[in-house]
Amino acid sequence: MTRTAPSPLRSVDLRSDTVTRPSPAMRRAMAEAEVGDDVYGEDPTVIRLEEAVAALTGKEAGLFVPSGTMGNQIALAAHTTRGVEVIAPEGAHVYEYELGAMAALSGLMPRLVPAPGGVPDPADVRAAVSPGVHRAPTGLVVLENTHNVAGGTVVPLDVAAAIGEVARDAGVPYHLDGARAWNAAVALDVPLAALCAPFDSVSLCLSKGLGAPVGSVLVGSRALVVAAHRYRKMFGGGMRQAGVLAAAGLIAVHKGMARLADDHRRARTLADGIAGAAGVALDRARVQTNMVYLGVADAPAFVAALAAHGVRANAMGARAVRLVTHLDVDDDDVAFAIEAVRATAATLVA
Repeated sequence: MTRTAPSPLRSVDLRSDTVTRPSPAMRRAMAEAEVGDDVYGEDPTVIRLEEAVAALTGKEAGLFVPSGTMGNQIALAAHTTRGVEVIAPEGAHVYEYELGAMAALSGLMPRLVPAPGGVPDPADVRAAVSPGVHRAPTGLVVLENTHNVAGGTVVPLDVAAAIGEVARDAGVPYHLDGARAWNAAVALDVPLAALCAPFDSVSLCLSKGLGAPVGSVLVGSRALVVAAHRYRKMFGGGMRQAGVLAAAGLIAVHKGMARLADDHRRARTLADGIAGAAGVALDRARVQTNMVYLGVADAPAFVAALAAHGVRANAMGARAVRLVTHLDVDDDDVAFAIEAVRATAATLVA
């Protein structure tokens, strides 16, 4: 049977879960938000958001920040001093996609450890710890859950706890880049607080799977958040009447997690439908949350051809293509995307 290409008049955006549009309820809440000056700590809607996320994660306090990158970088600065190493899993967002911020802003050096499938071995983390005699001392251990570059994979609770023991034995703090920690908690079927328990700080994005238009929340001890507030101002993240943004974040936090399992299910359906397509490598074992990574010969060419079939995707390097399900993608969109990917693959291989 000859497979025909889907109509390019239709478009499905699978580049990221950051491309979602705020819901009508979010827009109403933003328009009606009670506000104050958040730099002075006086915005009541921001305060409610910070308290809500702190409670969900089991931490003492939270700080609303403009982005996940800023949340991570504030945590790195608040936990460390200049000239120390930050141990992180290979492929970590803090290393790959934060533009050298740890070096530029805080004078920190990354020390990467192997992370097959996004999951570091605690023994490798222990071996990477430096006492600082002939090498920069270890100042912080960072984990990422879910691990983006590995395919949105989930770090098991026991591994996260074991790495936390390594950090405690070394006398250094432990930070979670939890941009998609909500997805990890849903995939593991555990409360968010259980996922966050081993960590001294966690940065959680509201603008990815939860669908808010802007923002992240950094959580930790009250003392850490006091220090983080200073770094937020220093890094240019001080916001004034930020309640108009926090209002959407509150809706995302209270309603967003309940539907993440649908994103995960759709990602598995997408992967199952694409598997076996000519010239496409796909490891279904790594489709654990809302991401599907495809191995292709030429990722930029594949993405360009796929766009002509009505599906937008991201080239993650020379040979990897990422597809991400989210709240603006339904079952019909997934079926459409499967046909588009398979048609694109057939065209490029022919």
